Amino acid sequence: MSSCDYDSSCLPDLLPLYYRRLFPFSQYYRWLSYGGVTKNYFQNREFSFTLKDDIYVRYQSFSNQSELEKEMQKMNPYKIDIGAVYSHRPSQHNTVKSGTFQALEKELVFDIDMTDYDDVRTCCSAADICSSCWTLMTIAVRILDRALRGEHQHSDFGFQHLLWVYSGRRGIHCWVCDEAARKLSVAGRSAVAEYLSLVKGGEETLKKVQLSDPLHPFIRESLAVVEHYFIQYALMGQDILGNSKTTDKVRNLVLHFVSILIFCDFDCQVTSRKGCQYIDKEIMLQYCYPRLDVNVSKGVNHLLKSPFSVHPKTGRISVPIDLEELDKFDPFAVPTISLICEELDKPRTGEEEEVVEEEKKENEIEAAERRKIRDYKRTSLAKYVKLFDRFLDGMARARKGEILRKSDLQKEF
Repeated sequence: MSSCDYDSSCLPDLLPLYYRRLFPFSQYYRWLSYGGVTKNYFQNREFSFTLKDDIYVRYQSFSNQSELEKEMQKMNPYKIDIGAVYSHRPSQHNTVKSGTFQALEKELVFDIDMTDYDDVRTCCSAADICSSCWTLMTIAVRILDRALRGEHQHSDFGFQHLLWVYSGRRGIHCWVCDEAARKLSVAGRSAVAEYLSLVKGGEETLKKVQLSDPLHPFIRESLAVVEHYFIQYALMGQDILGNSKTTDKVRNLVLHFVSILIFCDFDCQVTSRKGCQYIDKEIMLQYCYPRLDVNVSKGVNHLLKSPFSVHPKTGRISVPIDLEELDKFDPFAVPTISLICEELDKPRTGEEEEVVEEEKKENEIEAAERRKIRDYKRTSLAKYVKLFDRFLDGMARARKGEILRKSDLQKEF
């Protein structure tokens, strides 16, 4: 099989190899156990597996990393979803008293799907993407990451641990992993999601962005991001003002704004063109501002596709995104399961052969673990696992710092 080609019919043969030799179980468990600070945090987490022929298995839960590995290697899921941390083990949800099985915590998550931009992109539609419209995902990450972290003068939320992940096909996910984010109520999650939502209204709504004076600092900073990309992306790449193939909706939107401008210019009752001074900015935001699936963010018990899950349609791995290289991120360069499995078959280097000889002297469990680590390092998946490791290291340092801080406070009293 060519490294560039992915054949979905081969997925049943590739998944066992992926879960046996390449899936980063150690890092995955490290992430979802959060340092083991809270009792049963990993054990009470829901996992959902989609199996061959769209068989959907909810309320899976595992005692430890080993149990998770064995079950995934047994079931070889086509897709993995992660849910909430519950009051009881999800696998035992049918045995607990009615009404007592409750979703307690989950990362604050955001799901941005390219199909939600179909009314404003001219290059692709539905599940299709290209390098031109992928700019919309870049803009979304830039705006939301800044707002959620609050690193600039006008801080919004001040979260620190954001894991941005490519979905494997046409979108991106954000996992906000701070303890404060995980503990947010439905009302708290809704408030964050609504605060970040500017584009409102369905297909029947022509004008989806409405700005008021004075502009909120968050909107000003979001506009700065949009303006940075707008000319290259919208005016040149999408050719929104000159392309004969532009949809009726796009043309009508421009005419709608023009008619408001005319009204503002000639109606003597309107002073200082009030309500019209931000029309250019509203157009830019309508074309480029992140379009959130708010329902995904609101629910504590809402499932979201797991990092390092395989997308069955494209074969691409759902990998973390490096924000330091965000403008260079190419969804089409993300490795497929067929590519990384093929890379395992490449001849070993001399150094790798030496490691194999060393492993023969170790016990079976240690050797298997080292072999797994070495296996993914031989593939295109390596840099993404390294990025995941870096994210986890940052969380571990923050946890350690918080423990030391609390210890110092206790000493003071």
